[in-house]
Amino acid sequence: MTRSVYVTGIGRGDGRQVVELGVMELLTRQVDRVGIYRPLVHDTPDRIFELLRARYRLPQDPATVFGMGYEEAAALQAEEGQGALTARLVEGYLRVAEEYETVLILGSDFAGTNLPAELGVNARLANECGASVIAVIGGRDQGADSVVAEVRNAHHAYTNLGCDVIALVANRVAAAQVESAAGQLRRTLEVPVYVLPDEPALSAPTVRQIVETLGAEVLLGDDAGLSRDAMDFVFGGAMLPTFLSKMTPGCVVVTPGDRADLIIGALAAHSAGSPPIAGVLLTLDERPGPDILRLAARLAPGTPVLAVAAGSFPTAAELAGLDGKLGAGTPRKAETALGLFETHVDTAELTGRLSVARSERVTPMMFEHALLERARARKRRIVLPEGTEERILRAAEVLLRRGVCDLTLLGEEDAVRRKAGDLGITLDDPGLAVVDPQTSPLRERFATLYAQLRAHKGVSYELAYDVVADVSYFGTLMVQEGLADGMVSGAVHSTAATIRPAFEIIKTRPDAAIVSSVFFMCLADKVLVYGDCAVNPDPDAGQLADIAIQAAATAARFDVHPRVAMLSYSTGTSGSGADVDKVRTATDLVRELRPDLLVEGPIQYDAAVAPSVAATKMPGSEVAGQATVLVFPDLNTGNNTYKAVQRSAGAVAVGPVLQGLRKPVNDLSRGALVQDIVNTVAITAIQAQGEDGA
Repeated sequence: MTRSVYVTGIGRGDGRQVVELGVMELLTRQVDRVGIYRPLVHDTPDRIFELLRARYRLPQDPATVFGMGYEEAAALQAEEGQGALTARLVEGYLRVAEEYETVLILGSDFAGTNLPAELGVNARLANECGASVIAVIGGRDQGADSVVAEVRNAHHAYTNLGCDVIALVANRVAAAQVESAAGQLRRTLEVPVYVLPDEPALSAPTVRQIVETLGAEVLLGDDAGLSRDAMDFVFGGAMLPTFLSKMTPGCVVVTPGDRADLIIGALAAHSAGSPPIAGVLLTLDERPGPDILRLAARLAPGTPVLAVAAGSFPTAAELAGLDGKLGAGTPRKAETALGLFETHVDTAELTGRLSVARSERVTPMMFEHALLERARARKRRIVLPEGTEERILRAAEVLLRRGVCDLTLLGEEDAVRRKAGDLGITLDDPGLAVVDPQTSPLRERFATLYAQLRAHKGVSYELAYDVVADVSYFGTLMVQEGLADGMVSGAVHSTAATIRPAFEIIKTRPDAAIVSSVFFMCLADKVLVYGDCAVNPDPDAGQLADIAIQAAATAARFDVHPRVAMLSYSTGTSGSGADVDKVRTATDLVRELRPDLLVEGPIQYDAAVAPSVAATKMPGSEVAGQATVLVFPDLNTGNNTYKAVQRSAGAVAVGPVLQGLRKPVNDLSRGALVQDIVNTVAITAIQAQGEDGA
């Protein structure tokens, strides 16, 4: 039977989209196929559905998502009654429920709907769909006592109408009132209640939203600049020194277009990072001359400069009514929303109350969710040496907003913050540190340590002092000295530059013969572990056995039950030759060293993963046809195979993940996407969780 969850409210302005996004996140961690149903809709395409579809790669046909428009619903209810309206809307739900294991139902807006007794409409519909209810109550500009009263009234309203209320969420509560409201609600209601503070970044419009609302002309700026959040508006009329002192981080400077001094002054301040701004909005239909615009473009590349015909006062009036909106075009806001939800909601408790059966299939998205969840459970600090690289900064923003781990970025601090400012990223999270290896007090300590470690190679203190200023060496030494729990690099550095310092400083674990690597290959319905595809060109039999044993341990750490296939071009005793003999010897060594492991080899790839082939080539094997860890005989085979599967089968390849080091250091592909970096940092944090013996 399809399980459904109905997210609804009691009035307008509750910011319910944060909860809808958070609940969808929890559902997709458990269930492969989640459908969306919005019974009543203002316009299509619907902003929240488009966000959920883009973020969670939903294949659902939009035509099945929506019941009917509000005008049609109001007319139907007026003519035939609420029963007829409910019946029509339930028909739409049932069409979705036929196709999906779980359905997330998005309740009505309570804004411009023209529906009498709208709360009752939502309650009846939830009951008829057999859906559990999560009710969201807006708490903006209210004291704690008022929030508590509103939540209790909502609970009574929905339970009195027969709804199965599994949780309530008070949203947009003033930060100073959160603790008091939460404490009172825990004492007065048995159902879980979560209190979310008002988050300015969610309420802030993007610069693109300002352009669309005001019909502004974009004189300068790129897509990244237009996606910045406008955290404040500072109106310029004073002289430059006074004006600069009033600017705030993330503000939009609003000034008449003939004030070249304020335009250039604001952009110069942004370039210096004091403070970074979201953009400049010029009024009175005035445009700076081409020389000023060229200078502005050089001072702050990508920073938006907009122009409108209206004066400052009418422009201010329009800006005052703008509120930030979650949507497919605001992925950074989505990360902020999820971070807020995961910080203030007991996600384990709520997942239990959702009562959805976990799918046996493990999709790429479910695997990625699990990584972030496990990393977040016991936060670690990861050092990222490439602190001025755009993809690293964007990944850092995601990791910090989602609370996945604490981070240290390496690089000259002004350069890091200036680059972040250009991207519209504010580095003000308490979990973030920026360290410059050139000027850090740690440089002398690290030089002494490195000189001691490499004295047998003739490394003097003076040479070591120069070496440790390199970000890869500095980051590795931070891990070695316990100042960071792990390191991820390689977005712009070579593999050798990333792992050579680890070989010299951190070194191999006592139980590992070599350092090797694996990729997690996330296929449509399962996760396989491939090794070694990145480090060892031609391992001998002993090294191959070590790779297999390490890969099995890595798989188990990430909840992939290890069934190890030692791959070759022949299966069983059907072939011979030096290459096959190497794999056969390696398999025997694995059985000798780890008799508890399920291992088979030599075995061909098809016999390892396809049950039908295994039934013919190796019947009765506990590994053949169901292998989860695939060990390749050499780097050439492994690297080409993982890339072929990645491209041809559409698999998500997470890695390479290094194994065998005393402390976790991981390498990135220089073509890594932001999500690849996020996943690799999460894996590194999880590896680090095991380093303390916990």
